[in-house]
Formats: sequence, C-alpha cells, structure tokens
Amino acid sequence: MPMKFEDYKQYLSPVFSKSSDLVAGEGHGLYITDVNGVKYLDMIQGIAVNVAGHTHPKIVKAIQDQAGKLIHASFNHVNYPTTLELAKRLASVAPGEGEKKLTSLFFSNGGAEATDSAIKLARCATGRPLIIACQGSFHGRTVGATSVTGSNSHYREAYEPLMGGVYWTPFPQRILCPDSIDNDDLEGRADYCLWMLENLLKFLAPPKEVAAIIMEPIQGEGGYVAPHPKFLKGVREICDKHGILLIFDEIQSGFGRTGKMWASQHFDVVPDIMTTGKAIGGGLPMSCVWSTPAIMDRWNKGTHGTTFGGNPVCAAAGLAVLDVIEEEGLIENSRVMGDYLQKQLKEMQKRHKIIADIRGIGLMTAAEFCKPGTFEPDANALSFITKYLREEEHMLTTGCGVNGNGFRFIMPLNIKQEEVDLCLEKFEKAVAAYEAK
Repeated sequence: MPMKFEDYKQYLSPVFSKSSDLVAGEGHGLYITDVNGVKYLDMIQGIAVNVAGHTHPKIVKAIQDQAGKLIHASFNHVNYPTTLELAKRLASVAPGEGEKKLTSLFFSNGGAEATDSAIKLARCATGRPLIIACQGSFHGRTVGATSVTGSNSHYREAYEPLMGGVYWTPFPQRILCPDSIDNDDLEGRADYCLWMLENLLKFLAPPKEVAAIIMEPIQGEGGYVAPHPKFLKGVREICDKHGILLIFDEIQSGFGRTGKMWASQHFDVVPDIMTTGKAIGGGLPMSCVWSTPAIMDRWNKGTHGTTFGGNPVCAAAGLAVLDVIEEEGLIENSRVMGDYLQKQLKEMQKRHKIIADIRGIGLMTAAEFCKPGTFEPDANALSFITKYLREEEHMLTTGCGVNGNGFRFIMPLNIKQEEVDLCLEKFEKAVAAYEAK
C-alpha cells in the first residue's frame, strides 16, 4: 500500500508548517521522486542547500566512506581528520585579507544555531550588550535568532519577551522606505537607511553599548533583496567608527549562490563575523561561525559548545562540496546562469503585468507579484502559482517576502541552460493560468 502523509500526520507537531503532503522517496540531480513514483522538478533544493543537486556522486561517496569509519565521538573530546581539513580548506576561501581574514571557525549544526553563536561571540568579544538587526531579515527560529529576525511578525508571535537588547533599523528594500523614493532609486534607499541607522545610534542605541550589527548582505526570506553597495559600505564605516562588529549572515547567499563565493564580495565589504549553513554540509546538518583569530580569542573558553558540531561525516560531505564547486566551476556557472535567468525573466515581465519586479544576484533571484500597474502585493498569485506548478507541472517551488508575494528561484548551481528554460516554461504557464482566472 502506498505511503500517505495523512496516515502519519497525527505523530508530527503541527507547529512545523508543511507546504505539501508529498512524501519524497528519492532525489537525483534536479529531480525528486515521491514514494508513488511521481517525479518532480525540484526548484527548492532543500532551500538553497543542494548546490550540486540531489545525491551528487562525489558527495554521496564521501558520506559513505566516512560513515564506515567513524560517525560521531564528539568534537569536544577528540579531533576528526575531515573536520580539521575542512576548517583549513574553508579558511583558505574566507573573506578578508591579512589580520582581517576570517580564518578562525566554530562549527555548529544549523543556521539558527550559528546566529545564536555569532551573537554570543560578539557580546563576549566586545563586552557590549546591544545588537542592531534589520527589518526584513531572517536569521532563524531559535529564541536568539528569532530575536533578530524581522521578515515577518508571525515568527515572533506568542514568544515575547524574546532576547533583550535588540534594536531595529530598516534594510533598503522598497517596502521599508518612503514611497517618495522611486522603486529604481537603489542609492536613494541606501541613503535613507544609513540616515535611519545614524539616528538609531543618536537617539536610542548608544554606540558604545552596541556589540554588533547583524544583517544578510542580500536578504533571503525577506524577498531576495540586494542593496546598493553604498549601504553595506556605509554600515561598515559606521561600525569601524564606533568599534561595532559587523555580522554578515551568508547562510543562504554563500557558497557561490550569487556568482561569487560570498555575497559580500559583490559589495567589497568584509564583515568581522560571518555565519554560514545550508550548502556547507552537502545536505547534512552543518553550519559555521567565522571570524578573525583576534576576535575569536576573546570568546571565553568553555562558555559555548555543541555535542554534534563539527561532525566528521558532515565535514567529509563539506570537503566534497568544496571539491565539486571548484572542479565543476559552479561559481562561474551560477553567475552565467543567473544572468541568463534574470534576462529571461525580465523579458517575461513585459508579457505579464502581475510580475512587478525581478531582483537578486546570480542564482539568488526572485520575481515579485503585484496587482497589475501597482506595487500592491498579490499573495494570491504566489499561492496559486506554487500550487499550480506542484500539481499541474510537477515542479516544486517556494516563496519569500513579508507580504507573501515573492517567488524564489533556488536552482542548483550546476544547472544547465536547457534546464533553466524548462523551469521558465513551466513558470510562465502557471503565471498565464493565474492571469486567465
């Protein structure tokens, strides 16, 4: 008898929101096949996790080989060859130069845990209590990560009071800036948000008490919004002026997703602390906090730790991910295919009035749905289109944005042009079906 999710639903907490009742049986490359043999084109890829698609042979072999040797012994008590080598390899591609290079790493298990770790590091290293976060941000759903997440108030619902000492400043996306700033005026939005940050430090958050400003260089859950470089450069200058640490969350944007190893490289800005996750473990749970040795040395020994962080099987997968990225030229492919994807989407935008905006960098790209001729969000469009694609076109997709009207393209970085075309063909069918309603 075929396995049905409904038969097992009673055993799972409903707090974990499910977008479908699909029970996945296998995944290979671009595709997931459910337990009933139905094949789906997967444009979610574990939410930006599978940079080389499902079950890449090199990653699978690395996991199998290490699992046959040692699965877990706790990195607190012993060292693992794979984890030590991964730390060295990651340090070699870390952002920064010289003393500013982020070559000291702390391994953990998921993005939210990395966020909590980064906050603790910043507070401990500076001796300061306050954190500034950005509206529109998403950093995870633990208590600490939720406290600095501003992409949707629903994530905070029923959990207040959360972690104290958090102040908020707008990120330069359209819905967080005055209507008087034109949609295409990215520099104007940057100026406004830098002015708001300066005012926050002037009127509410004493700079000498601010440990860190945490932000995504490109907002993910908040809508795949890339700011004008002036904004990130301005934030970096403000941090330097006041001795504030700058934390970049590269959990979704890192590992080549934007056509560079790190999204921050598009803006020529180096953070003091960086968090990564998702792609780092090749599909296994792993994350990492990066900083300079000088900052890490100020983290009081024994005040933070993890049972599973730095797991040797996850590290083996991470080494294979780095090999595949380098050997198969995935970063360059992300840039080329990302440019192609955005060009095709902008042409499609001319044919469909509900597509109000195309934005992002590389294969971190989104389309925004609005009522025709306006910037009034159309969440119904996203709901209809994602459901249509899953049920009629057998394509798995997901959304983004506080208004629930952003459509994320989260393709694997080794995608080919004909595969991008197939995705776009299905997407346009769904858009046309919604417009024809």
